[in-house]
Amino acid sequence: MPTPVFWIVLLSAAIWVYLLLFRGGFWRCAERLGNPPAPADWPAVAAIVPARDEADVIEEALSSLLEQDYAGDFSVFLVDDHSRDGTADLARKTAAQSPQGGRLSVLQAPALPEGWTGKLWALEQGLRRIDGRSRYVWFSDADISQPPDALTRLVAKAENERRDLVSLMVALRCEGFWERLLIPPFIYFFQKLYPFAWVNDPNRQTAAAAGGCVLIRQEALIRIGGLAALSDALIDDCSLAAKVKEDRQANSGGIWLGLAERARSIRPYAGLGSIWTMVARTAYTQLANSPAVLLGTLIGMFLTYLAPPLALLSYPWHLNTEAAVLGGLVWTAMTVSLLPVLRLYGQSPWLAALLPLAAALYSAMTVDSARRHWQGAGGNWKGRIQARNQNSG
Repeated sequence: MPTPVFWIVLLSAAIWVYLLLFRGGFWRCAERLGNPPAPADWPAVAAIVPARDEADVIEEALSSLLEQDYAGDFSVFLVDDHSRDGTADLARKTAAQSPQGGRLSVLQAPALPEGWTGKLWALEQGLRRIDGRSRYVWFSDADISQPPDALTRLVAKAENERRDLVSLMVALRCEGFWERLLIPPFIYFFQKLYPFAWVNDPNRQTAAAAGGCVLIRQEALIRIGGLAALSDALIDDCSLAAKVKEDRQANSGGIWLGLAERARSIRPYAGLGSIWTMVARTAYTQLANSPAVLLGTLIGMFLTYLAPPLALLSYPWHLNTEAAVLGGLVWTAMTVSLLPVLRLYGQSPWLAALLPLAAALYSAMTVDSARRHWQGAGGNWKGRIQARNQNSG
């Protein structure tokens, strides 16, 4: 007679049938930018880089922007968000040493007003300096190194497919043990939450973007009311994508999100603590700050990722043979599903078997995110509690 453990693992198996076959093929990592055909003309583009205490990475990131081989008019606005480490001076020095240094303007963000997050307020300052000739605005984070043809390919994609927004999830650094264990699953979980194929389908409501690299039409940005329409959003990239897709015009291709192969983050994660902080900053916000949704998420994570290996590894497993065998099959399926993202990141396939461990750690980070929110420390970023500047939440 089947045991309760068997029924739990059977439920997990049903979840995996849905995820692998009916969740937009998220695990295949198929959405890549490629090399779209050149458009008839190359419109003007303005890049905006928000920077707060980025002295360690700003020179490489800014150089990669200034040296873009884009054929159209291109300018870069770096907005210094009250850095205390000389970020603005290093930006000016980088521009002075670059043949394309004339593209750069360094701005100082005013004091952060009530109702704005720091990053969005910094981006807003750049928008206020852009003239109407720029058809596109490129939001690029201060810790991203872009390949020389990045802007050319982004614009070509947007122009050829009439996209209002084109975004790339850049490759995160994946060198130390904790990065290898947790970064590929981070990308995997993001794709599961927002299947890129669904994001890129104008007829579906699913919307998402990756804030490190976002190209957006000024026309679309104006249509949604500018950044003021999402001024207090902690998860600003997905909030922006949702508004742009919701207000899509009939002749628009909507939004597009893909995985980058050469654009990469140069920010190191110093062990488990750095990754933990990155996730805990906004994980509970993703759950709408709801205890009920948090509980449901934790139950779902247990059923999906932890129940199968626990059923297989439990002792004495011969008392639950059916559950152990089924658990082993489900664990194998989830292991195989992580292989594409591991290949993308050039990591050893054996790490795929540790997906349940990564899921357990991310669950713990989400609980810690809720704790921080309840203690009034949600959204802490470089010494600034973002939630205190929000109108709600």
